[in-house]
Amino acid sequence: MSWMPEFKIGLWNAWILVLYFPLHPVIMILLDKVAGTGDIFKKMGDPPYERWEKRACILANIISFVMLIYSLFLPLKTGTTWFIIGLLIYLVGLAMFIYAIVNIVTTPLGQPFIDGIYHYSRHPMLFSIFITFLGISLATISWVFLLLSIVFSVLEGFLVNAEERGCLEMFGDRYQKYLDSTPRWIGMPKSS
Repeated sequence: MSWMPEFKIGLWNAWILVLYFPLHPVIMILLDKVAGTGDIFKKMGDPPYERWEKRACILANIISFVMLIYSLFLPLKTGTTWFIIGLLIYLVGLAMFIYAIVNIVTTPLGQPFIDGIYHYSRHPMLFSIFITFLGISLATISWVFLLLSIVFSVLEGFLVNAEERGCLEMFGDRYQKYLDSTPRWIGMPKSS
């Protein structure tokens, strides 16, 4: 990683890998049409954000926009070991992301997401986004993109509290048992 970020607009830049992120609502709708019931956004609901959480959400959106713009000028380091390692990590994260969406679309309306990858992580979509961004950082050998990824992930990490509060209000004891037995980010579930 160079201290001076490289800026070069081109076809083989990081935007190719980042593109799934701004398009994820479209990906969710398409997967919902194929495997779901057509009500994915009703299933996800709106978290009860407090004022500071709304500000964190706005800041996370600004950071993600900066990352998208930066990716237009950030060349992939094709032909290097870093690119191969980064691409493999990115693909693992992308597979986790798609699997999480499939779990959401196949969960009946009015039920919490607790099966599939949600059995190992309460927030697999956010975790998978960090994994994909880590892969992009390595594939481009960019410390700037890595730093932005960490800041974005920390901000999103604050927002999961609101999601969990909302799920506790909606699902009560069933969700509390899920909270008690499932790791927030990734790991083996605790036996109940």
